Amino acid sequence: MALRELRQLGQLGQLRELEKCLGLRTPSKYATQGGRKVPVLQSNSGPALVGLVTIASHLVHEAKRTELLGSSAEQRAVVQQWLEYRVTRLDSCSKDEVKVILKELNQYLEDKVYLAGNSFTLADALMYYGIHHIIMDLAVQEKERFLNVTRWFDHIQHYPGVRHHLGPVVVLRNRVYPSGQH
Repeated sequence: MALRELRQLGQLGQLRELEKCLGLRTPSKYATQGGRKVPVLQSNSGPALVGLVTIASHLVHEAKRTELLGSSAEQRAVVQQWLEYRVTRLDSCSKDEVKVILKELNQYLEDKVYLAGNSFTLADALMYYGIHHIIMDLAVQEKERFLNVTRWFDHIQHYPGVRHHLGPVVVLRNRVYPSGQH
């Protein structure tokens, strides 16, 4: 099975993880459609919702956690930009493009704690879920090479409620972080 197919099959699991992160108690009914296995949320009160970002945004509204979509017009735009990046670049990248994406993220995160502003957003959660398998497979030297991504990832994996059933990724703090900054 291709890397791309594995990621898309994983989107249903990522939506379930997001439900837990948001504190939604009743699991939603999901299906997939088409050859690309696009997630679909079956709704009792209206038409089905299609696509990872559409469904994730809906779940945020259902949980009454709209601050995760951004607290200002600018932050909402940046959140949407990263959600689009996740779907158009990360989810469709080849194995050879992974390092390019990590390099782009590493540069962007050089002076940032979160992807969009000064607080945790849906962009951080979905990027974390999308990149988890990539970071897990990185060797220590690669984690050091992408220091800002590794720092961001470690911060997000320890954010309350985010990780749930995903395995923790070990970050060697004595090598990745300067001494005294844990």
